[in-house]
Amino acid sequence: MKKFELSRRTMLRGAGALMALPLLEQMMPSMARAAPGDPTVPVRMAIFYVPCGFYMDNWTPEGEGSLWTLSPTMEPLAPVKDDVLVLSGLSHEPGRPEEFGHHAAGTGAFLSCVRAYKTSRSDEVRAGRTMDRIVADHLRPYTRLPSLELGLEGGDGTGSCDAAYSCSYTRTVSWAAPTTPMAKEINPRSVFDRLFAGIDPGATKEQIEKRRAYEQSILDFVREDAKALEKLLGVSDQRKLDEYFTSVRELELQLEDLGKDLNLTCTPGLPPVASTDVRVNSKLMCDLMVLAFQCDMTRVVTFMIGNARTDRVYDFLGLTNGHHYYSHHKRSSANYAALAKIDRWEMEQFSYLLQKMKSVPEGTGTLLDNSLVYFGSEVADGNSHGHRDMPVVLAGKAGGQMTPGRHVIYEDDPPIANMLISMMQMMGVQMSTFGEDGTGPLPGLKE
Repeated sequence: MKKFELSRRTMLRGAGALMALPLLEQMMPSMARAAPGDPTVPVRMAIFYVPCGFYMDNWTPEGEGSLWTLSPTMEPLAPVKDDVLVLSGLSHEPGRPEEFGHHAAGTGAFLSCVRAYKTSRSDEVRAGRTMDRIVADHLRPYTRLPSLELGLEGGDGTGSCDAAYSCSYTRTVSWAAPTTPMAKEINPRSVFDRLFAGIDPGATKEQIEKRRAYEQSILDFVREDAKALEKLLGVSDQRKLDEYFTSVRELELQLEDLGKDLNLTCTPGLPPVASTDVRVNSKLMCDLMVLAFQCDMTRVVTFMIGNARTDRVYDFLGLTNGHHYYSHHKRSSANYAALAKIDRWEMEQFSYLLQKMKSVPEGTGTLLDNSLVYFGSEVADGNSHGHRDMPVVLAGKAGGQMTPGRHVIYEDDPPIANMLISMMQMMGVQMSTFGEDGTGPLPGLKE
């Protein structure tokens, strides 16, 4: 028998600070806790977008069904191979422009499957409401934050970024409405403050800065409340709470180290950049996503590892030209080799996120078991700007609604919109059509 009822909305409190809790067993009904498909266990959804497509010869796995082998690009997924579902043969025709601008058009339609209106003016943009926003609005009553929009490259919607397409299309994958692109946050420090230090409406900027100046952890403020709670919890929940606090503190220390080593800069119209090292920021953002899911602060996250048509130079991979330059490989072996390095690095980041989610116990499974993660790009091959046989990976089990550990090959070019319909249904949104070409849920996601 449980000694007391603990709401999922319970917060730890301290002077000028509130802190969310992870999902604890004490928050579950006493019967059938965290069983597969249990409606009391929330399903989370993450969208992991990467730009410029892939070197497709290195992408597609050999074999089908459960008898498949990892391709060279997918080798970093080895620790989570049984947790991923590779889908080959999906098409994304709404992302195809009439002539030029495949990157902007593809990203503008990435989660809406609605053709983006070609304009260079930010006040004339028109795309489609994206599936992440539909899910976020559906789940709004259940979480403190409807969604998080994250990325590693900044910029606003001003100007043209791809063949007279507005930069609004290249710099976000999330649209609240056809004319309302969602800005993303690229500073891990700001995301942390939004999740933790900035929760309490009574916490002023001065209180937050004072805590930083004295190098105080948010855990210091809620320590007494935490100790009182721990006395009421079982052994499993005490361990889970301790692991959660450790994760929060480790992340705090990493962010504090960045602040000491770097002078934060702020360009008008852009958020401050915490680090110039994309490797550091990528892992920090993944850690923040996991914490946000772990404490059920949000159930919807979009993450752009780069803007569409990015020309980021991956010098730490020994490369001297930009990503977009290499993506137009012109069948050059040197460009293929460079793309292979970039593609593999992106997959390493995705694998890091999945492994992190898998390391978080939840009921009889893991956080990843109760999640749905979509990995994809705006085009297939970056040289031909293909919109068929798109590079798509789903991960997790969505609380038992999906069967990973397989490679599914579709022969009739079904639209990605059908996959998005299936994803929305797994998140509790009942839709049968979506975008310009979505006709119903995609078969084959569950055995």
